[in-house]
Amino acid sequence: MSEPRYTPLVRSLPASVPFVGPETQERARGAPFAARLGANESVFGPSPKVLSAIAEAASGAWMYGDPEVHDLRAALATHHGVAQGNVVVGEGIDGLLGYLVRLLVDEGDAVVTSDGAYPTFNYHVAGFGGVLHKVPYNGDHEDPDALIAKAVAVDAKLVYFANPDNPMGSWHGADVVQRMIADLPKGCVLALDEAYADTAPGGVIPPLDLTHPRVIRFRTFSKAYGLAGMRVGYGLAAEPFITAFNKIRNHFGMGRVAQAAALAALADQDYLRDTVSRIAAARDRIGAIAADNGLVALPSATNFVTIDCGRDGDFARAVLGSLVAEGVFVRMPFVAPQDRCIRVSCGPDSTLDAFAKALPVALQAAG
Repeated sequence: MSEPRYTPLVRSLPASVPFVGPETQERARGAPFAARLGANESVFGPSPKVLSAIAEAASGAWMYGDPEVHDLRAALATHHGVAQGNVVVGEGIDGLLGYLVRLLVDEGDAVVTSDGAYPTFNYHVAGFGGVLHKVPYNGDHEDPDALIAKAVAVDAKLVYFANPDNPMGSWHGADVVQRMIADLPKGCVLALDEAYADTAPGGVIPPLDLTHPRVIRFRTFSKAYGLAGMRVGYGLAAEPFITAFNKIRNHFGMGRVAQAAALAALADQDYLRDTVSRIAAARDRIGAIAADNGLVALPSATNFVTIDCGRDGDFARAVLGSLVAEGVFVRMPFVAPQDRCIRVSCGPDSTLDAFAKALPVALQAAG
């Protein structure tokens, strides 16, 4: 029998995904992880009020969610002091990045990102036939000037920039981001990934000015709000830009339970502040664990800490593999020289105790 008539683009792509999930690794090792510290989830979990909202909404799970996501968009607009027409909600930032690329990128179109930045964006660009142009990090930071220069040089339709950054946890000040926006070349869109806005220090996130027609800012409920499993992200942009998403987005992509959970999370800002405080304490603890083992923790504005293992990528991969064997799930940057590091999510003391116990064993095994 003949196979489906795949497009030439699909035939040319590898059958791969950007991440190997912890569940896959648990199946391979035949045991669950003692500490799940690799996916930048909030190990602290969602607010008790959110759990109540999820339980209440569960009885309505037989119904589709509101395709306009009206109540959540209205609440987000009020929270940020913008119009509801400035807000689009989607299946996490990952889903929204896919819609963004679909909106803008045809086969052969130039797209710019940092070499080693969030790989799901690259996955979407490849899936729609775009041509990725990458610039290196500069001192473990994304390089805004180099990104803009490359966008000018290749006539890019789209530039991706995360601030604070994943996987390094580094950041630039709001003034640098504003200059990047001002220097954006004609016809080019800036995708500003602010997934870690809630954990960033003051002076990092620019004020919301949604008048620029070619800047979209992404936020999420997956990190500090503790709802990674619900897949709720949102974009903030000029109204015509947001309206364009309605032409191609999955209108039933946001389930009823997920919408209720995000609404309750947004309403419980006290819990968010408490979680951010716990994340800061966990960052300090991870830094201390690294120092106790002769390693250096890089400064972080996120809910994870990137630890410099002090040697090359092969050594860091050996450390990571040994940690996994010890029952501690962590990840690491993919691209040299950042791949000399491992990346550890913030979590409660019980999970960090497991990491503290496993790290010296892993270092000895790797060494």
